[in-house]
Amino acid sequence: MTREAVLLMAYGSPDNLDQVEAYYTDIRRGSPPPPELLEELKDRYRAIGGGSPLSRLVEEQRAALEAELARRGRPMAVYAGMRHIAPRIGDVVGRLADDGAERFVAIALAPQQSSNGAGYRRAVEAGLASRAAAGQAVPAYAVVPTWHDAPRFIEALAGAVKEALQRFPDPAAVTVIFTAHSLPARVVAEGDVYPDEVRRTADLVANHLGLTRVEHAFQSAGRTGEPWLGPELLATLRRLAAGGVRDVLVAPVGFVADHLEVLYDIDIEARAEATELGMHLERPRSMNDDPTFIAGLADVATAALDAVHSPSPPAVRHA
Repeated sequence: MTREAVLLMAYGSPDNLDQVEAYYTDIRRGSPPPPELLEELKDRYRAIGGGSPLSRLVEEQRAALEAELARRGRPMAVYAGMRHIAPRIGDVVGRLADDGAERFVAIALAPQQSSNGAGYRRAVEAGLASRAAAGQAVPAYAVVPTWHDAPRFIEALAGAVKEALQRFPDPAAVTVIFTAHSLPARVVAEGDVYPDEVRRTADLVANHLGLTRVEHAFQSAGRTGEPWLGPELLATLRRLAAGGVRDVLVAPVGFVADHLEVLYDIDIEARAEATELGMHLERPRSMNDDPTFIAGLADVATAALDAVHSPSPPAVRHA
């Protein structure tokens, strides 16, 4: 192994029902959820088997990326940390430094840049600040701000969409709805580039495949009482059904692994809505440890590491 490292960062999700309350409280910045909201979230996890597979899948992505970097002749340790559940990003930063990393890049497993992504940067910096305060060595680092248009990421998404279209009798007649996690609508007024980057990712996939029946929607909005980015997925399904559309493929381009927002919000909630509307709904497989996707992550990681290496490294904007 070299003294370089990669840190993959994910939002985190509970592995079992016993972890849901602490996880939900953490998301709410220490405020315990009302009992009815807690039970509702637990019901969703019960519906997908009692917990999220995200931690396991991120570990598979971590191992696959480490193997891909070694295959390229650039062996280095790859780590994984979570924002809202163990292993925490700050703790993992300390571990990679203790393991001897002199420089590392941190990549959030959220392709599009958003104000929400600042939490990943803060977690990295808090881990480094803790080391500095203790008089310990602090490695050089960069946080990759965005990789929404990474060529092999687009190729991997396009491949999954193309496969899924074959499940329909007439693939050319299918309407593809590209989705991403919604954010509070105020982020647009604050200049957030997230909606533009989501649209850019979707458009690149659509252009790659020559798709002509395309929609864009947001999903999984929080229950905060304020407006969230739209159009919302279920409302989009209802509008399309009213217009005579019967075959839809919901392709989430903002998620790169199976978790609650995919397994429940699309596979259960959206599919139930589609069935009620007389529609046939399918979803492409998630990226998970898809080899082309992992190769794309390796491209992103090595390019960022090369920037950290240079004598006068170019400014790397934080997520």
